[in-house]
Amino acid sequence: MDVTVAGWVSLVPLLVTLLWWWNDLWFGLPVRFRCSASGTKLPPGHMGVPFLGEMLNFLWYFKLLRRPDDYINSKRHRYGDGVGMYRSHLFGSPTIIACSPSVNKFVFQSDAFIMEWPAVEIVGSSSMVTVQGKAHTRLRTLVSRAINQPDALRRIAPLFQPRVLAALQSWAEKGRILGFNEAKKVTFENIGKFFAGFEPGPVLDTLDELFTGMIHGIRAYPVNIPRTAYHHALQCRKKAVGIFREELEKRKRNQNCAEAKNDLLDELMQLKDDEGKQLSDIEVLDNIVGFVVAGYGTTSLAKMWALYYLAKYPNVLQKLREENMPLAKKKTGDLITSDEIAKLKYTNMKRKSYKIPKGWKVLLWVRYLHTNPENFEDPMCFNPDRWKEPAKPGAYQVFGGGSRVCVGNMLARLQLAIFLHHLCVGYKWELINPESEMSYLSHPKPVDGVEISFSKL
Repeated sequence: MDVTVAGWVSLVPLLVTLLWWWNDLWFGLPVRFRCSASGTKLPPGHMGVPFLGEMLNFLWYFKLLRRPDDYINSKRHRYGDGVGMYRSHLFGSPTIIACSPSVNKFVFQSDAFIMEWPAVEIVGSSSMVTVQGKAHTRLRTLVSRAINQPDALRRIAPLFQPRVLAALQSWAEKGRILGFNEAKKVTFENIGKFFAGFEPGPVLDTLDELFTGMIHGIRAYPVNIPRTAYHHALQCRKKAVGIFREELEKRKRNQNCAEAKNDLLDELMQLKDDEGKQLSDIEVLDNIVGFVVAGYGTTSLAKMWALYYLAKYPNVLQKLREENMPLAKKKTGDLITSDEIAKLKYTNMKRKSYKIPKGWKVLLWVRYLHTNPENFEDPMCFNPDRWKEPAKPGAYQVFGGGSRVCVGNMLARLQLAIFLHHLCVGYKWELINPESEMSYLSHPKPVDGVEISFSKL
């Protein structure tokens, strides 16, 4: 009996070691074999234990310590700072963490990497963010023409401003607001109207809650178990698709007796391929959901951070006012045009180059097992020596790059410039909790939601 127990005890270190290196053996070993002939290798790192990978370590830094930079710094200190990328296993997938602008640029500009994040199940398998090739190009061309070209921006600018003006007026009347909640609301009202013709009301409020749940699930571990963020996101998607499907069916029934709303949903319904074939209903629904996700969360957060940092740095706010006040005084009405906005260099951050502050890193996760080998010799065989050159000005591309550059980047800039113009020329505000702690999941934001006192100038 003692011999049997001793035998099992002696196996424990072996089992622990096997579990510790399981993901590296299971996912990394086949890649090493494929790369050995060319002399390249996987980046340094550790892929963690089965199923969980390095998620516990990730959550330790992001959720408990609230020091996300230290997560990357721990890898830099352990594996060195010269490679600029590290292997890991996060959110259920083998992952490359890239913190070098050179690597990020390579990934952005390569068509070899199949984008499977955000989660396909949440944004939809027919969405532009997940489809490839001709289908992606066709949808991208449509969306760019509808929301991102100069003529489209000229048409959109006056449509977005009434809600912004009304929101700022209501904030001043309240006197004290949560910047995060209010920025979300005004952004979603404009996106809901312009993308799908929804006016403010119960339906739009419901959609706001559903898309909030979806966005939380996009940055959650993909386990479809009740009471998890991912499961909740899938349920929210199902309900949101149901609302859009009802609107889609209504438009199809009334298409011969009612004027088109000329929004993005109408554009998707009318889109045809080279053979004259229209999108199926599920393709329309997947894409309208995907576009709302893309056009809603990040723009809301940008407005929230504008409120936060302009209150923190009054010298920046003063420069913004100095540029925008002359334009406001020249206007006979409240609305400004996209052409006028384009001339606001400081507001639009028009510079010849952008600099990454010392010590800052760009985090880009590349799932290196989801690639398209036909596009180049072996995309899995990363050569670390290629990425040792120093960062150059302009290397950080906030809207991405290549064929996957944000299709609505000009629309996002327009929304933010409109918001900043009306905000700085007419209102003043202060942070209630200037030293509020930060939370970093699912998106970075102050814990207090940017509580501010808000009034007219």
